[in-house]
Amino acid sequence: MDDVFGILPSWMFTAIVAVIVLLIIGIIFARLYRRASAEQAFVRTGLGGQKVVMSGGAIVMPIFHEIIPINMNTLKLEVSRATVDSLITKDRMRVDVVVAFFVRVKPSVEGIATAAQTLGQRTLSPEDLRMLVEDKFVDALRATAAQMTMHELQDTRENFVQGVQNTVAEDLSKNGLELESV
Repeated sequence: MDDVFGILPSWMFTAIVAVIVLLIIGIIFARLYRRASAEQAFVRTGLGGQKVVMSGGAIVMPIFHEIIPINMNTLKLEVSRATVDSLITKDRMRVDVVVAFFVRVKPSVEGIATAAQTLGQRTLSPEDLRMLVEDKFVDALRATAAQMTMHELQDTRENFVQGVQNTVAEDLSKNGLELESV
């Protein structure tokens, strides 16, 4: 048998080197692997194109890839219209409203990709997201209130809510969002 450095047999030396190489590869793989959770998906861009990761994970190499985290939780976005900014009804009455919109990113590859492209990391902050989509909500509230009288708003709130949902749903889908409830 040939001894390496006069101490170890050559087969043992080869085995030790192989174990060390495998250990180093495992450590590198563990450091580069990013997992998505139920609460947060991500989109990896760069080398190899765009990859949406909802469950599972992906290798992310810092120089070649960038990730955009996407919040998958439902967010409560509150819009308030009072005094000068109040809504005007069909019978020219002013109505003060506080409306809570519950939105989330569509849990699909297309929805997550669209949200990453149009919203970026704003999905992580309810306040940033509210500032971005608040005008869409206000437009939907104004358009729906203008079609109803004050009496109709009070007596048939579900019609008002349905009108707002129908008006804002298409605009939100352009950002990869969906409206759960108002």
